[in-house]
Amino acid sequence: MIHVLDLKFLGQKETIAAFLFETTDGPVLFETGPHSTYENLSKAVKKAGFSIEDIKHVFVTHVHFDHAGAAWALAKNGATIYAHPSGAKHLKDPEKLYNSAKRIYGKEMKTLWGDMEPIPSKQVVSVKHDQKIKIGKSKFRALHTPGHATHHVAWEYKKILFAGDVGGVKIGKGIVVPPCPPPDINVEDWSASIGMLLNKRFDAIYLTHFGEVKDVKLHLVELRGRVKNWANWIKPYYQAGKSQKKVVPLFQEYVLKQLKMGKVSDAGLKKYEGANPSGMSVAGLYRYWEKKEEAIKNSKKEMSLEIDD
Repeated sequence: MIHVLDLKFLGQKETIAAFLFETTDGPVLFETGPHSTYENLSKAVKKAGFSIEDIKHVFVTHVHFDHAGAAWALAKNGATIYAHPSGAKHLKDPEKLYNSAKRIYGKEMKTLWGDMEPIPSKQVVSVKHDQKIKIGKSKFRALHTPGHATHHVAWEYKKILFAGDVGGVKIGKGIVVPPCPPPDINVEDWSASIGMLLNKRFDAIYLTHFGEVKDVKLHLVELRGRVKNWANWIKPYYQAGKSQKKVVPLFQEYVLKQLKMGKVSDAGLKKYEGANPSGMSVAGLYRYWEKKEEAIKNSKKEMSLEIDD
């Protein structure tokens, strides 16, 4: 049985979820939410019929604070944390990750995300692509799915997927939108990851933002199109050298139109912005085009050197 746990981030429902999965060897958790919602997580676990201390296995999709920020607190209760190798190192030593985020969020860091402490190496398991983890009689498969983050893992159980952010953000009956924060957004990788997921033909996927989606093919095809759409909308502003600060309100207006066309209510609009801040997507997509431009320049330099030789 799967329990969708609403962590009520900043008091807002349907913004960040964690998922409690019952196995024959006790409950396991997919995603943890930020440490700032740890008390809400504990209450939600209790409501599902368990204690937070019962959770001895935690699967995170990536180490962004809204997905893995409370992993260390669960580890203190004796849980083992499973993550991508590139993300696992930040769970063991989160100082660089935390300080990087602190430069962005400043004084709001504590309120938004809470604390983050190191997890002992023996409690962090780095998972390879396609690796299976067996808990009780249940087997979970790790699927490396870059695009949103280079260290992203989606977790497969039979025909169900715990998708993290590679599956986008969809709240209620609204449209699906891509979370595009810096620094790792890669449109081509994301498209390839979605292609792999489509080939697996899942019956349902569970989104951290937010909940169960059953029309999986339509959802993923729409998401793949919107990732490209958002990136291409940002491109001319990046190429013109327009400041991100000036682009953010324009992009917010653009996204707002898409959400309203998708018949998202006013209350829903706030949830979408809470789960996927427009300003972060502008920063992430600027960084994507910057990296792409750098790659093209480097490629031309290499070609020039080959010709000279």
